[in-house]
Amino acid sequence: MDGEDPLVAARREFQEETGFTAAANYVELGSVQQASGKVVSVWAVEGDCDPALLVSNLCQIEWPPHSGRTIEIPEVDRGAWLLLEEAKGRVNPAQQPFLDRLAAKLAL
Repeated sequence: MDGEDPLVAARREFQEETGFTAAANYVELGSVQQASGKVVSVWAVEGDCDPALLVSNLCQIEWPPHSGRTIEIPEVDRGAWLLLEEAKGRVNPAQQPFLDRLAAKLAL
């Protein structure tokens, strides 16, 4: 949302997309610009969430593309705990620096 504090937006998005509330003590991991031009800002926080309990909000997409027909789908279809190297292979390539920054802050 325009003018919204980025951390407030991140906390709201996390709750909407997972059903979990992030705890305090946020560690800022900075921002990156994706190929689409979208700027993504990320914070890390220590917590304990069971991926099996993830509940996402719904979003509308046009499907099939260019058909004019819309369907509702979950914004997030599932969550999982991954080792760092596997996570790097699954995230948007532009977002891989966040994992490196987190590893550096944790001295991994």
